[in-house]
Amino acid sequence: MATVPADLGAPRATAKGEPTVARPRWLRWVRGIGALVTVGALLGVPWWGPRVLARLEYFHAREVVLEGVQYARPTELVALLKLDTLQSVWQPLEPLAIRVGAHPLVASVVVSRQLPGTLLIRVVERVPVAYVPQRGRLEPTDESGRALPIDPARFPLDVPLAATADSALLHLLDGLRKDAPRLFARVLRGERAGPDELRVQLAGITVRTTPDVTVARFQDILPVEADLARNHLRAVELDLRFRDQVIARQP
Repeated sequence: MATVPADLGAPRATAKGEPTVARPRWLRWVRGIGALVTVGALLGVPWWGPRVLARLEYFHAREVVLEGVQYARPTELVALLKLDTLQSVWQPLEPLAIRVGAHPLVASVVVSRQLPGTLLIRVVERVPVAYVPQRGRLEPTDESGRALPIDPARFPLDVPLAATADSALLHLLDGLRKDAPRLFARVLRGERAGPDELRVQLAGITVRTTPDVTVARFQDILPVEADLARNHLRAVELDLRFRDQVIARQP
């Protein structure tokens, strides 16, 4: 979770708001309770209550709290909001979500209020599943084939190499990442070997399978590998293309 000022370019915007003249504690309590009563009353009004609240300085947007951010730069997301500390948290939230959702690393976003002066931005990021050659270089790529602007110098990615942005291969890799992470960690490379075949290179062994393979079916290689190991045998290729079978080919 990251907390940043509402407007990094405005000198009035600070992480905790502007410095104020110290007032007696009892006075601050009274003002706070009064504000909450006012909010409750105005929120009960069908349409004009939030408009009135938006005019109160008490509800100016002073902070933005980001959740779910790993690869995106928080400053870039906050800049997309186009906020300053004179704007209210009672402004419409949907346009803010649309702006943040335009970032190429954001898959979905929900914006909510934390009264009196904070906007909470919950982000679901796009996740890299492979490096794919694109535009003359290797690009981190998500399940949909979208190249992701992730700087490998900041985030060294332990993902396999895909020969192309093949949708079936990327879908398989994403499924392994989610449901079989230890098996996903063994994948070195994947490629389309023909209209009806994918080839996935693991450390020391090649798996041949169909483009519609499921994660559960791909995991059928595990008991076969274990059985081969118990018998001190080694296979160079495991073939899943035949229904309910795993064919092991030895050197």
